[in-house]
Amino acid sequence: MFKKIIFVGLAALSVQVGSAHATPNLLTNGSFESSLNGWVSSGGGVYPIAVIITNGSTGSASGEVVPADTISSGSPDAAGTHGVYFVDDYAHQVLSQSLYLATGHYEIGFDAYAPLNGYNNRGDASFSGTIAGILLANYTVHTQQSPKNWFHYSGIANVLVDGIYNVAFDFKPYGGFAADVVVDRVYITTSEQTGGVRIESVIPEPATLALFGLGLAGLVTLRRGKVQ
Repeated sequence: MFKKIIFVGLAALSVQVGSAHATPNLLTNGSFESSLNGWVSSGGGVYPIAVIITNGSTGSASGEVVPADTISSGSPDAAGTHGVYFVDDYAHQVLSQSLYLATGHYEIGFDAYAPLNGYNNRGDASFSGTIAGILLANYTVHTQQSPKNWFHYSGIANVLVDGIYNVAFDFKPYGGFAADVVVDRVYITTSEQTGGVRIESVIPEPATLALFGLGLAGLVTLRRGKVQ
């Protein structure tokens, strides 16, 4: 199926207060308390994407202490003691997870933090967070985030087609002592809210892709036959 996103309004927030969800998180290990279980990382680098301690007392972000993410709005997951750390100075890194979503409304979001030691580096880094096809955050660390604060980004997804949807975080340093980003408490929950962004952006399953490939092969063969 071809990708199609129709924007009808998005509540993308950067806040630190609010009420918690009553429904469970549909993502696997959205708070990274089980390392990177359920997630796929790419890009490598000298410092690959890694899970660090965020307990407010352990210097785990290149020696800097990162406080626990205690933002009450957004994720139904309790504030834990771990987050995922993007810190490489050169590698373009992506962290992703795919899941099945049925037709309906979903609350989506995540929290992000900029460690001070990375923020003070002369180099910047671009960062984006996309959930179920909706771009919730897209910024360079130096221009949008104040260091040593957790920020919450969220929205409502109106899924119109049952299928597999993707969650992805994209980190691209500008090279040489770049800014860093910590992400925690990523979530997708069912919602009774209406509106939001209508989504018809399904990732085809392997069997569908195979059938599509066979169909293309047949069309090519037929076209060649006509040309001859």
